[in-house]
Amino acid sequence: MLKRIDLTRDFAKHRQEYLDAITRCCEETAFSGGPYADRFDKEFAQYLGVAAASGVNNGTSALHLAMLCLGIGEGDEVIVPANTYIATAWGVTYSGATPVFVDCTADTWEIDPAKIEEKITDRTKAIIGVHLYGQPFDFGAVKEIADRHGLYVVEDCAQAAAAEYEGVRVGGLGDIGCFSFYPGKNLYSFGEGGSVTSNDPAYIDKVNVYKNQGCRIRYYHEVVGYNMRLEGIQGAVMSVSLKYLDEWTKRRIEIGTRYDREITNPLFRLQKHPANTKHVYHMYEVQVPDPEHFLAYMKEKDIECNRHYPVPCHLQEAYKDLGYQKGDCPNAEELAAHCATLPLFPEMTDEEVSMVIDAVNSYRG
Repeated sequence: MLKRIDLTRDFAKHRQEYLDAITRCCEETAFSGGPYADRFDKEFAQYLGVAAASGVNNGTSALHLAMLCLGIGEGDEVIVPANTYIATAWGVTYSGATPVFVDCTADTWEIDPAKIEEKITDRTKAIIGVHLYGQPFDFGAVKEIADRHGLYVVEDCAQAAAAEYEGVRVGGLGDIGCFSFYPGKNLYSFGEGGSVTSNDPAYIDKVNVYKNQGCRIRYYHEVVGYNMRLEGIQGAVMSVSLKYLDEWTKRRIEIGTRYDREITNPLFRLQKHPANTKHVYHMYEVQVPDPEHFLAYMKEKDIECNRHYPVPCHLQEAYKDLGYQKGDCPNAEELAAHCATLPLFPEMTDEEVSMVIDAVNSYRG
């Protein structure tokens, strides 16, 4: 069966390089933070073109620490898109603040700038935009609103390493960028990992303290901190992976562009990609009338598909106390009810891409 994403192919291709990097880290027992994690921070910041980056244990922690660095806490509100993975909202909740959910657009499926302003109150402190599926959100429009109201803009870049908005790589657009390196991401670790990025070194300095038990000097704790350091082995692995990110991105774009061009079945709605963005096709999401039936059909064709995300954030049981109802974010709800994700990863062959396209175009519901 063709998997939706198959990480074994990359490991097979670069096996010795990965193992050599891991071995060097093990020989130096540089396991928690340390030189390999620090080296990756410098390499990643240079790749993005930002002032600094700080590796952390996962993308959820990156979002949490971003809130703390901006001074966001109890009684504050943060605008969050309803159409995203739940971790975007967790970062807000963990800080003691309240996520305020905003609908996505009907075509790009990113946060809708036109719906943000009506949700801003005197307690709003920031807007989190998510570059979902690898497609940058409309940063310019969001930034204009944020500036008018004196708000921070945080980028959730978990699915968008190497994506660009108007020629600038994501992670360097807003006040703070937050990345995840969960396996399967465009740039991924061999376990868990994340990064906080910024053009303001003061924010990264705060992250470095918070993630390291609240201290700069061992046993001298400036603030209540956390154990959120990036593991040395993951830093070593991602220093290898980062060398191939541009190659992988090029192939993802080739595959995604073929899907965009060659999927012509009228039962499917595809995501819009604005011309001023570089979409990196982390996932290829489509809308289809009966997604579960479609997934079963594709399984019969020996093609694995799945769904991201069948319940929007504002309707999750975890946030029922916030009082959201069906109909509050209709575009996000429509997408959630009809979403399906096609296979897409850099090692797919042209023949496999054609197989997916043919199966989708042959689907009759």
